[in-house]
Amino acid sequence: MAGFSGVAVLVRAGFVVGPLAAYGVPRAWWNRLGAVKVAGAGGLLVGYAVPVVGVLAAVGLVLYFTGAVVTVLRARAYGHVPFPLVHTAPAAAVLILARGPSPPRGAPRPTGRPPRGGTGRGCSPPGA
Repeated sequence: MAGFSGVAVLVRAGFVVGPLAAYGVPRAWWNRLGAVKVAGAGGLLVGYAVPVVGVLAAVGLVLYFTGAVVTVLRARAYGHVPFPLVHTAPAAAVLILARGPSPPRGAPRPTGRPPRGGTGRGCSPPGA
């Protein structure tokens, strides 16, 4: 979705640049904004091979579209707020899924330390 939206800005599709002009976004920013969206979409795709790139791209897109929501609200175009929110959803889903499954309620959380009383090397403590 971000890739399509970014290309739409770059080719000056009326359904995208019309609202940008109405919101007061300077024309000088449009190419950069479109390029950022396309780069973010590309980063999400690269994230299949290099997960950290996908997570960073998702963070960038969530921040980008958060700024878009703020811009729409400042322009008092309240009926348009759902559009950037919908575009945020795939990037937010990447962040949620990248976090991994949560442990069941009441289960101890892993600390990364060896269990108490052991050396962590798979052998018994001296004198045991």
